[in-house]
This record gives sequence, C-alpha cells and structure tokens, in this order.
Amino acid sequence: MFASFKSIGAYVPEKKLTNLDLEQMVDTSDEWIKKRTGIETRHIADKNETTSDMAYEAAKIAIKRAGINKDEIDAIILATISPDYFCMPSTACLVADKLDIKGAMTFDISAACSGFVYSLAMAKSFIESNFKKNVLVVGAEKLSSITNYKDRSTCVIFGDGAGAAVISRTEDKNEAILDVSAASDGKYYDLLLTPGGGSKYPTSLKTLEKEMHYIKMAGNETFKIAVKTLTEDVVEILQKNNLSSKDVDKFIPHQANYRIIEYVRSKLKFPKEKTVLTVAKYGNTSSASIPMAINDAYENKNLKYGDLMLLDTFGGGLTWGSALVKFAMK
Repeated sequence: MFASFKSIGAYVPEKKLTNLDLEQMVDTSDEWIKKRTGIETRHIADKNETTSDMAYEAAKIAIKRAGINKDEIDAIILATISPDYFCMPSTACLVADKLDIKGAMTFDISAACSGFVYSLAMAKSFIESNFKKNVLVVGAEKLSSITNYKDRSTCVIFGDGAGAAVISRTEDKNEAILDVSAASDGKYYDLLLTPGGGSKYPTSLKTLEKEMHYIKMAGNETFKIAVKTLTEDVVEILQKNNLSSKDVDKFIPHQANYRIIEYVRSKLKFPKEKTVLTVAKYGNTSSASIPMAINDAYENKNLKYGDLMLLDTFGGGLTWGSALVKFAMK
C-alpha cells in the first residue's frame, strides 16, 4: 500500500500589490525589490477574506480534480502561520465545515514555510499505516494580516494565497510518494518569528505599541543558513533514494527569494527549464508557496502524470524539508 499525490488546487486573491505600490508606502524601489528578491507582485486577500476562505477555495478544486466525493476525505491537515483564530478552533475545522465534511480528523500544524512538506510527511504515514485513506493537505496563508507595511525589510516579501492536495491510497508503486524528509533546529528561532501574542508575550497595550504581532526577520542571517540547509537536504534525500538531479522532472522549491532558489538550483545542477518559479508574481506565501507553485506548473501544462517532483523548503523555527513525489493526477 502506498500514498499518492492524486490532485492539486490553488486559490489566489484578486487584489495585487505591486512594487510600484510599495514605493508609495515605504522607502524602497521596484529595482531594489526585484534585484534582492525577484518579486514583482504579490496578491493580498480582501479585508473580510480569511485564511479558511482561501483554503476552502483551493480544497474544492483539489477534491474535484481527485475524482472523489468530499465525504471520502477522512483527514484534513492544514499548515498555516496565519490562522483565522489565534488558539481555537483550528482553521482545518473551519475548512471542513465550509466543505460540509463531518467526522473527519482535522488539525492545523505550524511549521512556517515548511508546513506543506511537513503535512505531506504526516499524510504519507497516515495512509501507509492504513490509518486513513484520503487526506486533504492544505497550505494557506493570509500573511498580510501579520505583515507590518511600515517595515520595508518584510512587507516587500510576503503575499496571500492557498494551495491544496489530496493524498490517497494506491496499490500502484509507480504513483507512490517516494520519500519525505523533515527537520528543525530551534537554536535559530529568533531569526524569523512573530514575538507577540503567545504565552511569552501575551497581548497587551505594550506589545501592540511595540508592534510585536508582526513578522520579524533577520534577512541576511536567514539567507545564509537557508542556502546551505536547502542544498544539503536535497543532496541527502537524492542519495538516500539512489537518484540524481537528472532523474528529477520538476524541481519545485519554496518560493521565498529568487536569489536563494537560483543559488540552490545552480549548486545542485538543476536546469532552469526543470525549475518551477512563481516568486515573481506571488511573493513568499509561506506554507502555501509549494502547492501554489505545483498548481501553476500543472495549469501551465508544465507538469504531467508520472513526473517526479522534488520539493524543497525552509522556514521559521527553523524548519526545513524535502520530498520526492510522483505527480499522480491523471
């Protein structure tokens, strides 16, 4: 029995925030943003649009493309750092309600940009252990709700969106998710965090005045660790599975920064035509980044049944992960 990546879906909010828009908000420029990040636009959710709303839209598409009934979904794993509610209920519960799915196991995970790959690891284990049959895996973010649009070091980076996939049981080894790697190192927790609102710094007038509820990032330090970690993780998972970059049909990295992607791509000798890039138009959508990129490749006819995808990600925690996944949607 194997776990297979049966479908993909995504949702992108209508509103665009361009680099020229940001020039009017903070001391930055279109040229600087593109040179440093490769980002040109990012999409921003409507004021009344929630993370669960976006997740629901992506999930509907993924379930339809999987060719199953919504009632066949027996688990929902939702990765996010921008949930509808701080503590409870989980955003996954809200998505299940919007899909009118009752009785499924639903929960959120918090692994920042690595959330989707972490969720894949769990879905694979659930299915291979015969615990679940069809797992809906979602990465969804309304990062605009935790982004400080006065902080030029972070507001140029992040965008909103959602991606979803159905992971299902299969007897066909050729459709199997080959391997998933996921790891972390809490030593570097302070390089990327939202300090306020938790038990360490509960919400107060002081935390609000200090703007502690927004994303804080040490960009240069994060960049250095990211490129090293992402490269090493890919080398490790390929060697473990007796594969090389030549065996990979699509390299789909987390879309955080074009310079990081390009460094890792060239270091690992992945051709440009095999590398999926969406960072220019969506920016960094954290846990939604990889499924949105997979969906983009599929809808642009750049991904087909049987293709071997190599997913690679790095995020706050610090967390990281990679996965070798056959695209099994017919």
